[in-house]
Amino acid sequence: MTPFATDVSSKDLIDTLRSALVVLDEGLRVKSANRSFYALFQVQQAETEGRLIYDLGNRQWDIPALRELLERIIPRDEAIEGYEVDHHFEGIGRRTLLLNARKVYRPADHTMSLLLAIDDITAEREASRDSERAWRLAQTIVDTVRDPLVILEGDMTVASVNRAFLGLFGVTEGQVVGRQLKDLGEGQWDVSALGVLLAKVVPDEAAFDGFEIEDEFPGLGRRIFKLNARKVHRAGNHVTRLLVVLEDVTEARLLERHRDILAAELAHRIKNSLQIITSFVSFEIRRAAEPCVEGYRAMQARIGAVAELYDVISRSAALGPVPVEPYLAGIAASLHSSLIGQAADIEILVEAEALLIDPDKAVSVGLIVNELATNAVKHAFPSGGGRIFLSFERRDEEVLLIVRDDGVGHDQARNSGVRSGLGSRYVEAFVKQLGATIARASGAGGTTMTVKLPASILVEDVAPPPEAVAP
Repeated sequence: MTPFATDVSSKDLIDTLRSALVVLDEGLRVKSANRSFYALFQVQQAETEGRLIYDLGNRQWDIPALRELLERIIPRDEAIEGYEVDHHFEGIGRRTLLLNARKVYRPADHTMSLLLAIDDITAEREASRDSERAWRLAQTIVDTVRDPLVILEGDMTVASVNRAFLGLFGVTEGQVVGRQLKDLGEGQWDVSALGVLLAKVVPDEAAFDGFEIEDEFPGLGRRIFKLNARKVHRAGNHVTRLLVVLEDVTEARLLERHRDILAAELAHRIKNSLQIITSFVSFEIRRAAEPCVEGYRAMQARIGAVAELYDVISRSAALGPVPVEPYLAGIAASLHSSLIGQAADIEILVEAEALLIDPDKAVSVGLIVNELATNAVKHAFPSGGGRIFLSFERRDEEVLLIVRDDGVGHDQARNSGVRSGLGSRYVEAFVKQLGATIARASGAGGTTMTVKLPASILVEDVAPPPEAVAP
């Protein structure tokens, strides 16, 4: 056996390497090889050493690429690194090999050997090819998507865009790929809030939806785009990129704005009409005989409660969720105004959480408040002024509407010969309609009416998507 090295420890060291090593003499005959070489190519030492490398096995090493390396490149260079060979080898199938070669001189006998290191990178190359195929497939799918898509590198340079993006903005791939997102167009994408959100997508996995940009775009005019962003990984090479999807919501937003304007105008007109009706009722109150005045005032208060709802809607410029606090405050003001002269020294206070009521439920809630507060105004303070508290708060899956006064209490009011109005058909009907319950607690310190409403009457306060609107 030809010694592989000058001492045993060197051979043992080389035999532990994962790379296949083979030493060739100047005539390209095999002088020695390590264990990894024999294991990789499934050959024996006896049939390998001393043979021309091209003659190994059934001449499977007679590869044009290997001849190019050994006969043309090596004589010219002292060392070669990263030379790739792809070939089908008998017994082990198709392999992709990475070769490093170096000349080794022995001054003692003036001989030259060639050390060839071989790494099997078949799995890595196949994974890379699979990844490339998957990426091309994904790109093909992306190109069929109607919404414009942008793929960004971690530094916010454009890696790729789809056909929809190119077509919509009238640009070529060369005009956008490789450029910073903020530099595209005429600076429409240079929005600090957008930059902050995008910068968090990769490190924090902070995907976002619904970021809106409104600006003038060349060739398109004024447009509103909604952006969604996600982090994407490219398998095989661990590349991390950002996928940004653009949705043109211009038409939808303009329709919403037009609808809101119409809704506000309609609410304003309804409110004015109800105020006119209230004025007619006020006129009738001044003309009516005393037994009829109470009924007219109750009617006026109910109309005022409904009018207050439309006033809140008209001021919010949208036929959407009704904010509780201003709604109840308006009812309190309307109720107090309608009772001036009768109970001007009664104070009505509102204690409401920042909640939103479904507009379809708001009228019923307002009328319940109106009826209970009116009842307190009329019956809780036979000796003079006092306070009425209107509170609205959420308790887990319930909402508590509480109308409380610091008057004489229900029993004393009843004993004085005054009707309490408890169990009013109006209140019972509205409570039933809302799927609620009502309870009364009364004593010397006043009366408390508690209406337990289902939380379904509320609308969650969903924050609007962040927007960037150009002036």
